Amino acid sequence: MFERSRKGENALLIQPHAGGPPDPGLLEEFGDLARSAGASVAALLTAKIDRPNPATLIGSGKLEEVKAAADATGADLVLVNHPLSPVQERNLEKALERRVVDRTGLILDIFSQRARSAEGKLQVELAQLKHMATRLVRGWTHLERQRGGSIGLRGPGETQLETDRRLLQKRVDQLQKRLEKVEVQRTQMRRARVRSELPRIALVGYTNAGKSTLFNALTGAEAYADDRLFATLDPTVRRLALSGGSIVLADTVGFVRDLPHELVAAFRSTLAEAREADLLLHVIDAADPLRDERIAQVDAVLEEIGAGDIPQLLVYNKIDRIDGAGPRHDAPGDGLDHGAGHGGTRERVWISAREGLGLDLLREALGHRLGLRRVAGEVQLPPGAGRLRARLHELGAVLAEHHDEHGWTLSLDLAEADAARIVTHAYGEPLRPLLEGQGVTT
Repeated sequence: MFERSRKGENALLIQPHAGGPPDPGLLEEFGDLARSAGASVAALLTAKIDRPNPATLIGSGKLEEVKAAADATGADLVLVNHPLSPVQERNLEKALERRVVDRTGLILDIFSQRARSAEGKLQVELAQLKHMATRLVRGWTHLERQRGGSIGLRGPGETQLETDRRLLQKRVDQLQKRLEKVEVQRTQMRRARVRSELPRIALVGYTNAGKSTLFNALTGAEAYADDRLFATLDPTVRRLALSGGSIVLADTVGFVRDLPHELVAAFRSTLAEAREADLLLHVIDAADPLRDERIAQVDAVLEEIGAGDIPQLLVYNKIDRIDGAGPRHDAPGDGLDHGAGHGGTRERVWISAREGLGLDLLREALGHRLGLRRVAGEVQLPPGAGRLRARLHELGAVLAEHHDEHGWTLSLDLAEADAARIVTHAYGEPLRPLLEGQGVTT
């Protein structure tokens, strides 16, 4: 039995593939994932697999090649860009005499390093424990030891394997209860934002597309942004003022192809920011040669989490990395970009969040998509309309007011969307004349 290295910083990468040569984009992303986890890449080997070996995934010949390469490079860790069954992982570790981590384990490790909030840390730990639970398989001699045999401990006993499973399940149950409480709090916060009657926008996109940089550029926030995969895990929410009114903008976790189901399940509350948005800003790395593939992969994840039908505005970021490119706004229907599941072409804005290029075009496009026109005029409020008056003051819509025995006369200027939302409530009926064409401005 080999001693499992605890360093795991010098990694040998294995990229399984079927058919022709492996996708260069997949190889590049695999290397980025490894480096994001803190590993240095000793070597990268591809392994053509027509029929996966149920015991080791790769064939015996390739296994010998991997062992020789690991010995030659001094790699103490082997990363496999493919899900491994518990048996395959155990057998590979035995044959290679090194720690072996599959794609799911690698992404979980990155997430564990990135999580900052208490909720994010709980979510990552829960996902890791559920993944670990599948790895508790028979085969290691220490897991077969029986407790019992001493005074007070006689009886059928319990194998170490069973003990590990029981303790792990106990911790999973504890984490789930704690996350349920956090989820209740987050749901209450989201409901409060809904009651604030502000449109909700969520930034989504492939990891490292520049979502957090754009979030900071638009809101003036200081959300963590870095040029590496999964720099953001915990959602950040800010209020953003546009010319026609205010919106709520949320920065979310980046997506990646074949996002492990453990993470989709664990981050359900984080991903709810995307599911419950009125509009998605789908941020794309415009300089990425595989950007069309990335768009399709993000759309697939959005479908998986139940956000596939939410309207999107495509934001092509990082135009500063493209020679001759400048900010522009492409209206839908010009035949340039087709997105699955969204009825053909979609609206696009080309920007550079880092350089601040095109942000005015993006704000204008947001205002147009959200119907942030303004309405203005005078309204008469009866004495019992104090709740409506308070709401209008809260929105900053009151330019002037006069009070007499008949109630209030208010001079208003507010977003059309805000007025429409207020009218949906019984107390908002006095605003209806503003929505019937009186004093509408854009």
